[in-house]
Amino acid sequence: MNNLCDLFFEYFDVVMDSEPGVVDEAARLRYQVYCIENNFEDASRFADGKEVDEYDWRSVHSIVRHRKLGITAASVRLVLSDHDCPEAPFPLEKNCAATFRSSASIPGSIPRGSIAEISRFAVSKHFKRRVGEAGHPAGVGPDPEHYIKPDANKGRVIPHLILGLFAAIVKMSAEHHITHWYAVMDVSLLRLLVRFGINFRLMGGPVEYHGLRQPCFGSVDEILAGIWEKRADIWQLITDDGAVWPAPSSRAMSAGG
Repeated sequence: MNNLCDLFFEYFDVVMDSEPGVVDEAARLRYQVYCIENNFEDASRFADGKEVDEYDWRSVHSIVRHRKLGITAASVRLVLSDHDCPEAPFPLEKNCAATFRSSASIPGSIPRGSIAEISRFAVSKHFKRRVGEAGHPAGVGPDPEHYIKPDANKGRVIPHLILGLFAAIVKMSAEHHITHWYAVMDVSLLRLLVRFGINFRLMGGPVEYHGLRQPCFGSVDEILAGIWEKRADIWQLITDDGAVWPAPSSRAMSAGG
């Protein structure tokens, strides 16, 4: 493991929803971020303090948990295809319908079951330290930097929580045989991802949906290969050094027999 991995896992664990209570932890954080802090969703609809929607039943969830404090620092989900009705729309297809219909970025040959939508990025307010972050669910301000400092007593910078969420996304994708991602992302978050070497294909221009959002699409292999080439340290962190998703050369050799 490299220093980036060591630093991240000194502070955080990435936890899948196979562990009891993870889905509830994610829903509570989503309620805080999407209902209380940002008013994106109507808090009165969720008397139990857990934000859920019509896509959760076909989703897998993960959280990033702070080791020392034991609190949920961030969460994300992957919305999977509907096995009973494969043509049922993903959130992007429903909420950005005009952009989706006009986009030429998506090959029609991709099986619906191989696509998942990255959704409900949320970062706890306890980890939003910089100016401008409070109004962004993913904790990314208008001029994003690479790192945050959740433990001022240590006096050390540690990896951004978004990297932990992408480690979760990659692991969930591997477990569910996902090859392509949809996403509708905050434009500030996209700028941060580019700095990390994480590049999505843009689908049209930004749309107004809980603020300015950019519909995106990407091949998991292509995105991870780009990270491998530009930021090997980040690739090692989010793929568990190739244990979760093999290096591009390894996947090419496997595909070639």
